[in-house]
Amino acid sequence: MATPTRSPDRGVPERYRTVACDALVVGGGLAGVATAYEALLAGRTVCLTEITDWLGGQISAQGTSALDERPTQQARQFYSRGYLELRRRLQERQRDPNPGDCWVSETCFSPRVGDAVAREMLREAARRGRGRLEWFPSTVVKELDRSGSQIRSVTAIEHRPAPGAPALNTDPLSQTIEDWYRYENSDRFQKQIIRFVPAQRERNRTHPADWYVVDATETGEIIGLADVPYRLGIDARSYLEPSSSSASNDPYCPQGYTYTFAMEATAERQRHEMPSFYLRYHNYYSYELSRFDFDAVFTYRRIFAATPRRNRPTNRRSYQDYTVHPGDISMQNWTWGNDYRPGTNRDNLIYSREQLRSSGQLNPGGWMGGLRTASLRSAEELARGYFYWLAMGTTDSQLGPGVKVPQPNIRYLSGLDSPMGTAHGLSKYPYMREGRRIIGRPSLGQPQGFSVWEVDISRRDYSDPYYQTTLSPETYRRLRATLAGLNAASVIGGQVSPENAMRRTRSTIFPDAVGIGHYAIDFHPCMQESPPEKAGNREREGERRGAGQAYPFQIPLRSMIPQQVDNLLVAGKSIATSHIAAAAYRVHSFEWSSGAAVGNAIDFALDQGVLPYQLVDQLPQREPLLEQFQQRLNQQNNPTAFPNTSIFNENWEDWR
Repeated sequence: MATPTRSPDRGVPERYRTVACDALVVGGGLAGVATAYEALLAGRTVCLTEITDWLGGQISAQGTSALDERPTQQARQFYSRGYLELRRRLQERQRDPNPGDCWVSETCFSPRVGDAVAREMLREAARRGRGRLEWFPSTVVKELDRSGSQIRSVTAIEHRPAPGAPALNTDPLSQTIEDWYRYENSDRFQKQIIRFVPAQRERNRTHPADWYVVDATETGEIIGLADVPYRLGIDARSYLEPSSSSASNDPYCPQGYTYTFAMEATAERQRHEMPSFYLRYHNYYSYELSRFDFDAVFTYRRIFAATPRRNRPTNRRSYQDYTVHPGDISMQNWTWGNDYRPGTNRDNLIYSREQLRSSGQLNPGGWMGGLRTASLRSAEELARGYFYWLAMGTTDSQLGPGVKVPQPNIRYLSGLDSPMGTAHGLSKYPYMREGRRIIGRPSLGQPQGFSVWEVDISRRDYSDPYYQTTLSPETYRRLRATLAGLNAASVIGGQVSPENAMRRTRSTIFPDAVGIGHYAIDFHPCMQESPPEKAGNREREGERRGAGQAYPFQIPLRSMIPQQVDNLLVAGKSIATSHIAAAAYRVHSFEWSSGAAVGNAIDFALDQGVLPYQLVDQLPQREPLLEQFQQRLNQQNNPTAFPNTSIFNENWEDWR
C-alpha cells in the first residue's frame, strides 16, 4: 500500500484497514495464546497480534521448547485445561512424549512443533466456541488512542517482504525491528496499517467497556506505551522483598535474556570459522558448574534424539543419559553461554520510563518498541560466539584452565527450514525472563499499589543472620509478622519476639486468586559492569540471594489490572510481581494459567456489564461477582488454587 498520510491534529494515519474485536490481544506467546483460547471458547471475536510469524512464544519463536515444570505438579497433572491440552498435543504430534530424550524436562520438542500446536488449538477453540479469530502475524503496535480511563483504538503495523526482498526471518531481529515500527514502506518491507476498534454492542445494554486490550507481550510493551505505573528491574529491599540486592530500585538490572539456537551432533569433524566478533565475547563463556561438560550441556535440552532410547524410567529427574549420538539435535539456553545480561543504563535492553521519555518514544507516533537495538545486536553476537566456543573454545571463565576442550563434531543449524525457522539460525525473538511489571491498584496493606512479593511465595525461613543485620529492627519485625500467618498480631504487638515467631509454611492465599503456578525462584542475574561480556566481569552482588524453592502459588486478579486504564489487562510476565517473585512467575504453565484467567475475565466483564477492577475493589469484604467468576474458572478446570489450599494447611512438603 502507499505510505499513509497523517492527520495534522492527531498524527494518526489516515489510510488504514479497520478491524473490530471484543478483545485485542497483543503478543502471541503462551499467555496471549491462552487468552485467545479461552475467549474463543466463550464465543468472542479475538484479534491477536504477534511481532514474529509464529505462535507460542517460549515454545516456538523464542526457541525454549522444553517445558519448565515442577515434579509434583507434573506428576499430578494439576494444570489449566488448555495447558493440559497443549502438553497432550505436543506429545501426541511427535508420537513420543519426549522426542529429544532431554533431562531438563519431561517434554522437549522442536520449536516448529510448538507453533503448529498453538495454531491448531486456536482453530479448534474457535470452532468449538463459535468464536472468531483475527490473526495478525508480523505485526507491531504503534499507537494507542486513549480517552480518559479507556483505550478507544489501537494502531498497528503489519509487515511483509517487499517485492524482490528476502523472505521474513532472513536477517536477525536487530537488523529489522526498527523498520517494523515505521509507517513508511521500505526496500525490505511493505506495510499494512491496521486500526483495531471495539466490536459493536447491543444498544439496549450498558457497557462500561466495549472491548479489552491485553498486554501479553514479552517485555510489557503496551504498559510502557500506555505509561501506566510499572516497575522494571530490581525492587528496593523491604520487609516484602528482604532478599533484594539493592537498597533502592534499579530499573537497569532485570534478568538476562537469551537468543537460543539449535545444533546437531555429527559423526565427522566440521570446519568452524571463527566469527569476526568472537574475541570480544570469548572471556565470558563457561560450563559454570563442575558437574557439566559438553555432553551434559548438549543433552540437557536435546530436542531430537536420533537413536531411540529403550526402557526409559518414568521419573525423568532420576535419569540423566549424557550420551550424544550423531544426528542428535540440541537447543541451547545456557547462563554463561548465550544469556546476555546487561545491568547498566548504557546497555540495558528494555528502556525505563525515563529513557522512553528522553528518546521521544512516548511522543505521538514516536513508539519504536521500547528496546535498545544495540543490545539485541550484542546478544545475537554472543549467541553465535557461544556456538563457536562449544565447538573450538579452550577457555572457561568460571572453572579455569584445563576444563574446556574443543568439540568440533557439531553443526550449527540455520535456514528457513531449520528448527528455529530462520536463515541465521537464531531464535526469531529472544527468550525474555522479565519485562516491565505493572503496579496494581491500591489495595489493603499495599496503598501504593498491589504486587506479589518475595515473601508471598518463598520457602526461605529468613532466620539467617544476614536478615537481622541488614534489615532495621522495625523492618525485620514486620518481615517476621508478615510470615507469622495466624500469629502475626502477636508479633506486631510485641507479645512474641521476631526471633521466636513461627513461620507459616505455605504461600500467601489471595482472596482474588484466578490461576496457579509453581516453579523455583530461578535467577539469571545481570552483570555488574558494562559491557556484560567484559573480561573478569561478575554477576551483580547479592542478586542470587533470593533464589531458591517456592511454595505452590496463586495468581491474583489484582495483579492483572493496571492503574489508570480500565479496559487494559495484563497476562504473562508483566503482571504485578516483584523482581524476585517474577523469577518464579515466568514459566510455561504459569503463562498459560494467567492468560486463561484474562480470557475468561474479558468474557465475564462484557457479559456482566462490569469492569474487572470492580470485582476486587471492595476486598477484603465479600465480592459476590468475584466469587461467581472464580466458581466459573474452577468448573472449567482452570484451577484457582492447589488441592487443600487453606490458611490452616501448613503442610506443603510433598509439593516439590
